[in-house]
Amino acid sequence: MKIIKRNGQEMVFDNGKIHNAIFKANNSIDDITKRLTDEQIDLITDEVSKECNSMGRAVGVEEIQDFVEKAIMKQGAYDVAKNYITYRYIRQLARQVNTTDKQIFSLIDCQNEEVKQENSNKNPTINSVQRDYMAGEVSKDLTKRFLLPEKIWNAHSEGLIHFHDADYFAQRMHNCDLVNLEDMLQNGTVISNTLIEKPHSFSTACNIATQIVAQVASSQYGGQSISLAHLAPFVDVSRQKIKKDVMQELMEVCDVVDMKKVDEITERRVRQEINRGVQTIQYQVITLMTTNGQAPFVTEFLYLGEAKNEREREDLALIIEETLKQRYDGVKNEKGVAITPAFPKIIYVLEESNIHPESKYYYLTELAAKCTAKRLVPDYISEKKMLELKVDKLGHGHCYTCMGCRSFLTPYVDENGNPKYYGRFNQGVVTINLVDVALSSHKNLKDFWKIFDERLELCHEALRNRHERLKGTTSDVAPILWQHGALARLKPGEKIDKLLYGGYSTISLGYAGLWEMVYYMTGSKLTEPEGKEFGLEVMRKLNEYTKKWKTAENIDYSLYGTPLESTTYKFAKCLQRRFGIIEGVTDKNYITNSYHVHVTEPIDAFSKLKLESEFQALSPGGAISYVEVPNMQDNIEAVLQVIKYIYDHIMYAELNTKSDYCQVCGYDGEIKIVEDKDGKLIWECPNCHNRDQTKMNVARRTCGYIGSQFWNQGRTAEIRDRVLHL
Repeated sequence: MKIIKRNGQEMVFDNGKIHNAIFKANNSIDDITKRLTDEQIDLITDEVSKECNSMGRAVGVEEIQDFVEKAIMKQGAYDVAKNYITYRYIRQLARQVNTTDKQIFSLIDCQNEEVKQENSNKNPTINSVQRDYMAGEVSKDLTKRFLLPEKIWNAHSEGLIHFHDADYFAQRMHNCDLVNLEDMLQNGTVISNTLIEKPHSFSTACNIATQIVAQVASSQYGGQSISLAHLAPFVDVSRQKIKKDVMQELMEVCDVVDMKKVDEITERRVRQEINRGVQTIQYQVITLMTTNGQAPFVTEFLYLGEAKNEREREDLALIIEETLKQRYDGVKNEKGVAITPAFPKIIYVLEESNIHPESKYYYLTELAAKCTAKRLVPDYISEKKMLELKVDKLGHGHCYTCMGCRSFLTPYVDENGNPKYYGRFNQGVVTINLVDVALSSHKNLKDFWKIFDERLELCHEALRNRHERLKGTTSDVAPILWQHGALARLKPGEKIDKLLYGGYSTISLGYAGLWEMVYYMTGSKLTEPEGKEFGLEVMRKLNEYTKKWKTAENIDYSLYGTPLESTTYKFAKCLQRRFGIIEGVTDKNYITNSYHVHVTEPIDAFSKLKLESEFQALSPGGAISYVEVPNMQDNIEAVLQVIKYIYDHIMYAELNTKSDYCQVCGYDGEIKIVEDKDGKLIWECPNCHNRDQTKMNVARRTCGYIGSQFWNQGRTAEIRDRVLHL
């Protein structure tokens, strides 16, 4: 068994240290009649050791000390317990002199287990990642001591709420956005003080797009989305240029130029250029590294409906086809074997022109299904359902992309009544732990709603702090964002404040653990009538709050189905520490993302999507549903059936499969999760039993996007526990 020290370092559990601490506290009592006997000390040590072992995960030092306190008092040795508590308090005061040094040194030495696996797309051994994490520790320390009210930080630390991305809060940075690539390509931009003019070919446009993405990603902390429709006009720019060159070449060798031949050669070369351009995006995105030490968290939006005319639509179809083909092929690792990359994330829109076998672009959907079965992407948006759910103030429905990790902007029209999505952003997220609300109420419904109200006001105050932190920010802090078109064209020195109001940007109230909350309060599952109705009631209440705040403040608060990554483990540990192990509620080392059906619940794919569609409709700030599937590469027809069901029933969904490779033996099946002798979950090749994570490639979708750098123990347990839905 392992423990996690206060600096994040993982160590082997040693019950001798527990025994020694109790022994010292015991000997500090002058009255020997009030001391523990040696047998009692041994009994307490054994009891605490067993309790730690029963947790099924690495236990924190503070948790162990809590267990010791309770065990001493259980023996009636209250003076010993008092001295032990006093000693803990004195040590706590000493540690508060400096809150960051030990954390930073454990990061440098790659010994901080919690931070090492905080982000499944960051390699913690790389200097740039360590540098980002070090800066993050300092930022969190400043946030804790100076920038946030104490009650909010305490609520965050105790797991009542989660103040997302506290490691970036000091820098006045926002979360994620939809890059206005169209404006930047058509009207020019500036990158690193260099003027970038409108490109004269598709391949150049693709190259500029990747440079824009890298710059934008280095100026914020969330994901960014781009539309391939914004690249489509440059295909015809290349076509006209290529056609002119072909005609000139043929005129030099032929007396009469065959225009049909000209068109054939031109289209062949156009496809070659599209191939090169798409390859540029794919390879540059995964090989570029932003200032935070990871590849840009970029999403590509594949939507034929965004094309402005038939020519653009045909060219966009060519780009989409090439994008799906290249993702299907994968990228080569250092061994030269094609593997599944984490980025770019791909979203494919299902629409009437591609959803039916007789549809003109159905071949693209078939290709998307093959790609999903092998490489986990694309994700799918139903145009039909989105037009129903995303309705603006004029009553018009719209279809548009989400940001990187499922966050959706709300519909927005400008002063001329024109819809606007690109150039907009999210200010940040604060998540409420619904499981803690339920457990704190002890099943008393009146107390539940009282605590619910109190926690939401706490979230509201935390969100206001995010908003106020961004207010007063000048465009100079990130010229690529605010001055040169990615999000705006503000003047140097101009504040971004006007973009924080009126719905131009959003700010997200997240929620987590609906499944466990419902089960504890009602005794029914979310899949059962009573549980479902209570879950929907809570969701409606959450929306009432965001609507009330929005109306009062002209800030676009929106309810967001949080994609917990490391936080799923944090919340679970906090709940276990506060309430102990409760079957079906706190007996796992993770809690359920947003409204999802629990990963262990037997349910078929179609029933799951149908049920979750009702909850997704109540998460306007973003949500995604998924179905867990086995290897479907030989059953593409079944994948297409699920895709068709998504189109008819739910706005945004994905299929989760596996895509792994063992570099030791060449095994390309599923890498398994096993327990080592200390109870820690580790990844193991079932063929050669390789357990070295540096010698295997594992890709899993955990939060709506693919991770490839492994996960903390809570998320790893969740991945292990997943049941198949198909």
